[in-house]
Amino acid sequence: MKNKITLIFLLFVGLTYAQNQNPIMVKYAETITVEDMKEDLTILASDALEGRETGKRGQKMAAAYIRAHFEELGLEAPVPLGNRMSYYQDVKLKTSKVGEIYVKIDGKKLTNSKDFLYYGKGSNTDEITTEVIFLGSGSEKEFENIDVKDKSILVINSDRMKRREILNRATEKGVEMVFVVRSNTDEEFKTFIERFGKFFSRESLGLDRGEEGKEGVGAFYISPSKAGEIVGKPYEKLTKAIESFNSGELKALKKIKPKNVQYKLEFIQKKIISENVLGYLEGTDLKDELLVLTAHYDHLGIHDGKIFNGADDDGSGTVAVMDIAEAFVQAKKDGHGPRRSILFMAVTAEEKGLLGSEFYVENPIFSLESTVADLNIDMIGRIDDRELESENYVSLVGSDKLSTELHEISERMNNTYTNLFLDYTYNDENHPERIYYRSDHWNFAKNGIPVIFYTTGSHPDYHKETDTVDKIEFELMRKRAQLVFYTAWEIANRDKRLVVDKATKEN
Repeated sequence: MKNKITLIFLLFVGLTYAQNQNPIMVKYAETITVEDMKEDLTILASDALEGRETGKRGQKMAAAYIRAHFEELGLEAPVPLGNRMSYYQDVKLKTSKVGEIYVKIDGKKLTNSKDFLYYGKGSNTDEITTEVIFLGSGSEKEFENIDVKDKSILVINSDRMKRREILNRATEKGVEMVFVVRSNTDEEFKTFIERFGKFFSRESLGLDRGEEGKEGVGAFYISPSKAGEIVGKPYEKLTKAIESFNSGELKALKKIKPKNVQYKLEFIQKKIISENVLGYLEGTDLKDELLVLTAHYDHLGIHDGKIFNGADDDGSGTVAVMDIAEAFVQAKKDGHGPRRSILFMAVTAEEKGLLGSEFYVENPIFSLESTVADLNIDMIGRIDDRELESENYVSLVGSDKLSTELHEISERMNNTYTNLFLDYTYNDENHPERIYYRSDHWNFAKNGIPVIFYTTGSHPDYHKETDTVDKIEFELMRKRAQLVFYTAWEIANRDKRLVVDKATKEN
């Protein structure tokens, strides 16, 4: 009897929501089809595009395909380029390959990837002599206790997130270099070197900000014994000094006297250009306000002769943005808005560190102040390997982080139109994968712009050559894209822009 009552209640709720559906919205959502998605994704994730690695031929081919789609739809090219407008926003990047990097302690030369690991900006230097100050665990209180401007610091901290805070704080305080002990023993550090040495030493890609760039301070990761050598004290005295400082002895750290060391950085650098692809749909009475839809179209390229096609990551999100754009263009042709303008943006270099979206927010085509939200789509074509309440799902991240209204709109659109199971597992601040900070929406969120990140999570083919079109769940992908469309429609056409009622949480 209880099950019957539950079923009747659910049918009643479903009928109520169905009666509240806007038939115009449904009409254009239905133009997002499996056939169109399959056609576009088969091209973007084909071997011919060589895995779409940033700066490589395949990425340029993918950009051209997306640009042609936007142009065919009649979206405006919004990027000024001389005396004309372009669909491409050139993203200035530079590669850095590690050359000679060393540290000298008392004249003894230490080698990168053997005695220490360097991580950070790719600046070239001559041999530099620097004064190293012991700064305990690098807490805010310890930074306040000692003047560190134009000096280097030595810190002991095994917490990854705390180390990121330390590097940010060191940059703000004008620190020259950071020496970090992140392992409790020399043996642990040896394991760290063996595991990550090649990763730290491989060629990297970053934004090319010129000589006046805003790159943060670099870091030498060192062993406990090397930390002791730097300041000429047994390592145990350093840890005891931290304990004393935390117990209220503010002079404890200053008893560890500064000492000079030498270091040199050498990088082999090359500048390259990649492209964000932008298509603009002007709104009507609220056209000065902007909604952004993003997905990254780059992937991993070719490695060891294998093509990493990236059908789900993020061919699925890119195709969704392309088809949502088509739905909005058709609606506008038929006289149905949107009231706010919409920017459809396929971004590059996400796999290299969210670089395309970072470049956009640092060089926005439309002011960030006028941007009301970013809806970001990254991997919506699969069912992941978690046990969820339903396979008819999508995972949402960030919808409630900055705007209560955005979260409420998202829930209402789903309840009214798509009835997906909305999974918020990755939205948990304490989730170990910290997904909120790991896709292109983050660059908007950290600027106070409300976001929703749509994904379905990882799967066994993530970042493998087996992420191919034949494994895509196209009907689910279509339904997930339709949820983004309905949410975008509501944001673009409501009377008032979204209220930002929550503070931005920094990474």
